[in-house]
Amino acid sequence: MPASGISAVSVDVRSQFLAGLTPAYRKTILEVATQRRFLANTVITNQDHPADHFYLLTKGLARFFFVTEEGRKLLFQWLGPGDLFGGRTVLSSPSSYLFSTETVTDSSVMVWDRRTIRGLVAQYPRLLENALVTASDFLTWHVSSYVALACYTARRRVAQVLVTLGRTIGKKVQGGVEVRITNEELANAANVTPFTASRLMSEWQRDHALVKRRGSILLRSPDRLFLRMM
Repeated sequence: MPASGISAVSVDVRSQFLAGLTPAYRKTILEVATQRRFLANTVITNQDHPADHFYLLTKGLARFFFVTEEGRKLLFQWLGPGDLFGGRTVLSSPSSYLFSTETVTDSSVMVWDRRTIRGLVAQYPRLLENALVTASDFLTWHVSSYVALACYTARRRVAQVLVTLGRTIGKKVQGGVEVRITNEELANAANVTPFTASRLMSEWQRDHALVKRRGSILLRSPDRLFLRMM
């Protein structure tokens, strides 16, 4: 439900989407958004549903996923504060969400309905340019994932997923960087079996590269994940 009594402009929003805009323009854009909060593990958008809302994550973690016809859940990109989702909402022709989006932790978002965000894009063309940068970043991520699947070993794919997540959504804590992900989710993201992910986690823990925790992984020495590949 929308958060009551909270002004959109009171939120300190840092995002590529708002880059290059004056403070006055940023204030105008945020004023017409609705701030919403979602508990962890909440699905915010559903694949193939009408793309009628545009979202900017301001707090917490989320991720894209896709459910196949066989019912398999495939995990895609993780999102952190400042990231966008529901991008197809800005298209001139009505479209549907390509992915589903779910929260990983309790999260807050700024939301614009389709009519509002399209009006803003028309009024402030820089928003469209910034959205295209986000789309380009996602395409780069997709190409990298495809190359990894085609050319890299299972060990290297799992290591790269961990290092990428540590760099993008990891939380600095005492002893290293904490990444909220389970063995099963890691296996899904790296396209390996859960057994392979578990075996590698145990091996890297013995090498003091990481520490397995309930629902998360503490990266202590990311460089050590790649030692046996050299």
